[in-house]
Amino acid sequence: MPELPDITLYVDALTATVVGRPLVALRLRSPFVLRSVAPPVEALHGRTVRGISRIGKRIVLDFSAEDELFLVLHLMIAGRLRWRGVDTATSPPPVKLTLAVFEFPYGRLFFTEAGTTKRASLQVVSGRAALAALDPGGIEPLAVAPDAFRAALSRDSHTLKRALTDPHLVSGIGNAYSDEILHAAHLSPLKLTRALTDAEWQRLYEATRATLTGWIERLRQEAGGAFPEKVTAFRAGMAVHGRFKAPCPVCGAPVQRIVYTDNECNYCARCQTGGRVLADRSLSRLLKDAWPRTLD
Repeated sequence: MPELPDITLYVDALTATVVGRPLVALRLRSPFVLRSVAPPVEALHGRTVRGISRIGKRIVLDFSAEDELFLVLHLMIAGRLRWRGVDTATSPPPVKLTLAVFEFPYGRLFFTEAGTTKRASLQVVSGRAALAALDPGGIEPLAVAPDAFRAALSRDSHTLKRALTDPHLVSGIGNAYSDEILHAAHLSPLKLTRALTDAEWQRLYEATRATLTGWIERLRQEAGGAFPEKVTAFRAGMAVHGRFKAPCPVCGAPVQRIVYTDNECNYCARCQTGGRVLADRSLSRLLKDAWPRTLD
């Protein structure tokens, strides 16, 4: 799922591409993508895009004028945005992957989704109160002071992995960047928030900011001012996420993982858990006494 750094890049690109321009038409290619009934999408036709913003992992296109209309895109896991200008020789994305097409006088924005899960969505929202209702309420990790950061994450006793990825606690962080943050902070993903020391809270706060700002800048450099085409949760240069069994870039120990439902948590046992291998719910039950307790 695209997270705060990726969504920030989309916001940058859309601001440069469509703000101040009229939307000629929004053409839906999938009956499942639209999650609102009123106002109709046709109400946006001919309106000028006045701004682009982010609410959590959602992207907001502001069409507000006398009446406040917004279009909210939720990419979920496999949703992506692709821009094709009228002077671009690159062929458009395959029709079978396209959920919606935004027609502008000088190009087209494609809203695509790989796979068949149909989770990505868009909805037309009327009024700022209705728009605000879509915000889960998590703090903005790059705009909050250390005390507020600690207060939000320690509101309940959760594991650090769960707290960082809960949109009601922290905005914009998901599976990928939470792994990277916890590795940078040298903290176990299963450590409880209320068990952290003052020094550990400071490390977590600094690692969160450094990881997110570092990846935002890195992705901007990789895009080189072009519309981002390679948005993925698995990137070269990540320390642990998606790198199971690969060597940790800090200590060289093999990266470990915990598998649960549709996700997995990656971590370095030597850097984060004092060499202890955390129990994988399914494999540890299967192996029982044979489950390795440490890297050795």
